[in-house]
Amino acid sequence: MTERELDAAGIADPCLRAAYARCRRLNARHGRTYFLATRLLPVERRPAVHALYGFARWADDIVDDLEHPATTTAERTAQLDTLQARLEDGLRSGRSREPVVGALAHTAASYGIDHRLFTAFMASMRSDLTVTDYATYDDLYGYMYGSAAVIGLQMLPVLGTVVPREEAAPHAAALGVAFQLTNFVRDVGEDLDRGRIYLPADLLAAHGVDRELLEWSRTTGARDPRITAGVKAAVALTRGVYRRAAPGLAMLAPQSRPCIRAAFVLYGGILDAVADDGYAVLHRRAVVPRRRRAAVAVDGLVRVAAARTRAARTRVVARVPGTPAASTGVRATRARQGAVHEEVA
Repeated sequence: MTERELDAAGIADPCLRAAYARCRRLNARHGRTYFLATRLLPVERRPAVHALYGFARWADDIVDDLEHPATTTAERTAQLDTLQARLEDGLRSGRSREPVVGALAHTAASYGIDHRLFTAFMASMRSDLTVTDYATYDDLYGYMYGSAAVIGLQMLPVLGTVVPREEAAPHAAALGVAFQLTNFVRDVGEDLDRGRIYLPADLLAAHGVDRELLEWSRTTGARDPRITAGVKAAVALTRGVYRRAAPGLAMLAPQSRPCIRAAFVLYGGILDAVADDGYAVLHRRAVVPRRRRAAVAVDGLVRVAAARTRAARTRVVARVPGTPAASTGVRATRARQGAVHEEVA
């Protein structure tokens, strides 16, 4: 499958192929939900997504390297400095001896991805080394812009749109934030073990929750209704961000919609799993049932097949001899308009 993806993307250089293959392995190993959704993309677009994920994962692992907990903040800062230097050089030259950076630089050049999005991402990674909580949602969003919103914006050129990209951009950014908020809700306990609380302090305080109460619950295994109420509020906040992101699904290129819709449903399913588990995120990680994941994957495959069929029919119509160019253009415009207003089902 790796060879097929690289061939379809026209990536022939052996070193570059190895770099993309490494990114794909990172995606498959660490991002199960993300990787499953990526399998629904057109085969030629998958390597770029693997490169974007692989780089983000590498930077995140520097910040949260649980295999080497004794690594100091100064050492992690130095590692991020090295990574940023390689990133800047790679983006400037379009190549790098470091495989993950090389794949990312090639993807950025191939799809015209704004380099400032990677700069913002690195800034948020650095803040994780020193910032341990956020007073308000606005404060948290400042962090999430660089750590999550920019991921959605990086993906947009790869996915393609049927509207001007700037029209779809706010929804793509919102979806990146929704996914990260979902992770924050699911991982409250694990993040607390690292000394961090990503849920806004004022949201938790409105339900009588503070760091001391969370640490007590995590340590003792005891439940507290105030924590349950606080997590419920965080889930409600996150669902609101999903609602703001949803209109963007129909703005994507038809061939990309099944992938992002699957991710949308699967990540949203994590919130359902949190609720079904009684909001006990301090004590265990909520997981979307395997049968649910399988059902979403099958639905995605059906949608992929339907998108390909529609695309094939459009090509056939366009090739009909004697079809006036003007009428073909009108049909194409109407098709794009219909796609944007298509109900997300």
